[in-house]
Amino acid sequence: MFYILGSKSYVPPEHGLNPIKLSEKPMVIHKMFLSMVAIATVLAGCTGSSGSGSSPSGSTNPTAGKSGKKIVLGFSQVGAESGWRTANTQSIHEAADKEGIDLKFSDAQQKQENQIKAIKSFIAQGVDVIAFSPVVETGWQPVLEEAKRAHIPVIVSDRRPDVSDDLYASFIGADFIKEGQMAATWLAKKMNGKATIAEITGTVGSAPANDRQKGFDDVLKTYPGMKVVFSQTGDFTRAGGKAVMEALLKSATGSTINAVFSHNDDMALGAIQAMQEAGKKPGTDITIVSVDGIKPIFEAMVKGQTNCTVECNPLLGPLIMKTAEDLVAGKPVEKRIVLPDGQFDQTTAAKELPNRKY
Repeated sequence: MFYILGSKSYVPPEHGLNPIKLSEKPMVIHKMFLSMVAIATVLAGCTGSSGSGSSPSGSTNPTAGKSGKKIVLGFSQVGAESGWRTANTQSIHEAADKEGIDLKFSDAQQKQENQIKAIKSFIAQGVDVIAFSPVVETGWQPVLEEAKRAHIPVIVSDRRPDVSDDLYASFIGADFIKEGQMAATWLAKKMNGKATIAEITGTVGSAPANDRQKGFDDVLKTYPGMKVVFSQTGDFTRAGGKAVMEALLKSATGSTINAVFSHNDDMALGAIQAMQEAGKKPGTDITIVSVDGIKPIFEAMVKGQTNCTVECNPLLGPLIMKTAEDLVAGKPVEKRIVLPDGQFDQTTAAKELPNRKY
């Protein structure tokens, strides 16, 4: 080994050679240096590789997939039904670019059949890893068994499928049951244990809709004065939330409600618009709690139009890419990675608003 430290050069004594100062024998050092460069050049020519994904020492490139090139990740997204989903998709694209991962992205437009087609296509292409956020919980067993037979690991993102856990390597996402519990606990305290509640649910059969409803109901069992008198899906869209609230306010039940639990912020924003058009004061006449934590709901809280949001962080991209890299490298990964939830109401909204990234 040859070292250069400022103007002094030496060969360490551990190599069995006597150190020689540059000032004492410059010609000897010069010849030694040229000889070492020549030897290193020959060795580099013998051991070098071109796009093989391996270093000269033979170590594996941690970001290399089966082909020795970039890791190829096939991702099937639910769609673009909400501000949360848009932020989630952006996070995935940005993280893939940062990590140098070849992302094959498919938008299912909220249709399970589109997701199944996409996953089958990823299998046929021989991608290194498949990741997806399932539209609904059921119906995934056959296609995931197909991925398993092809020895392609699967990462579940955001929403859980109802399958045996040997069909996926890791599930990355929030605790939806806890989110429902947090929303119910806040609302019960705000309403002093008495409320007539309308619930706007997410996509029928989806994990967040099922779990948020369960968590909410579990807490309300301890508050006999808190009653859900209306429940209907808005399909996680702003237009859906608006349509549900418009119909509700025109019914006899609509005149009795004084609280709303919306399974996401976008549906709550749609409901707010419907309330305003009906002459109601959202956030005052009707107390509203929702889930996601997107920037527009904070803006609505600052205006006094809604009251509380339980945060569900959409920025899963870095965790998905890290997990994909570990799987390709043969490293163990966590079966369940839970993102922590937060909660914000009107008392903290103005302070938190500048910090919102989505």
